[in-house]
Amino acid sequence: MSRALGRTPYFVVAGGLAVIFLFPLLWNAWASVSGQPGTAQESGHGLGNYRTLLHYDAGLWRYLLNSTVVSALTVALTLGVSLLGGYAFARFDFPGKNLLFLLTLAILMVPYATLLIPLYVLLGRLHLQNSLVGLSLVLAMFQLPFATFMMRISFEAVPRELEESAFVDGCGTAGALRRVLLPAVRPGLITVGLFAFLAAWNDFIAPLILISDSEKAPLPLAVANLRQQSMGAVDYGATEAGVVVLAVPCLLLFLLLQRHYMRGFMSGALKG
Repeated sequence: MSRALGRTPYFVVAGGLAVIFLFPLLWNAWASVSGQPGTAQESGHGLGNYRTLLHYDAGLWRYLLNSTVVSALTVALTLGVSLLGGYAFARFDFPGKNLLFLLTLAILMVPYATLLIPLYVLLGRLHLQNSLVGLSLVLAMFQLPFATFMMRISFEAVPRELEESAFVDGCGTAGALRRVLLPAVRPGLITVGLFAFLAAWNDFIAPLILISDSEKAPLPLAVANLRQQSMGAVDYGATEAGVVVLAVPCLLLFLLLQRHYMRGFMSGALKG
């Protein structure tokens, strides 16, 4: 009983924070089905705003497909490169390793928007302008510093004895990585993948600069275009419906992967 009473302040604070963070989401979901003047749902409650979103321009399903493709490519590229980079930084010694790692992290200090115009020119020379692949490459590049850092501390948290045992059993470096280390660093991989997905799914400024074809626009860019009606009026109802559609996959993924996500963040703290 006394132990439960001692944890009461914790539950009160956690509950209060939950209410603070959930209120905007719940309010937005309610507003998206509520009547508002100048929207498809002018009175009562219904799905008029969602119908507007569904049939806007190329269609909601097209924009969802674009966002899914960009997010999947970004996650795959980020996981593949950060896995090998983190393994190399954690397990191998080579001249300039720490300097190279610091230079990798230094990319985080460069303002995101300042690199988009040079990248736009570079993608033009590679014939990747206005393409989902080019957009995915840019988004993955901005995720790699944090992802490489996460994977390095995840590998460093794994005892070297496990890897050495795999070598004794006849595994090479690739075999030990695939059979022994990958299962051990799965929480870190899930954390990196989740962050890469959230960044790619919700990013607005990179598609705004790099995508000019409306049929190739991801959902955040389509929602931003949808909100602007004729005569400068803003369709708040359809915008709120778009925000709900954008938020649902993020919430579901976070809830499904929460346990692994927390373990991934704790792996570096528990090292040693």
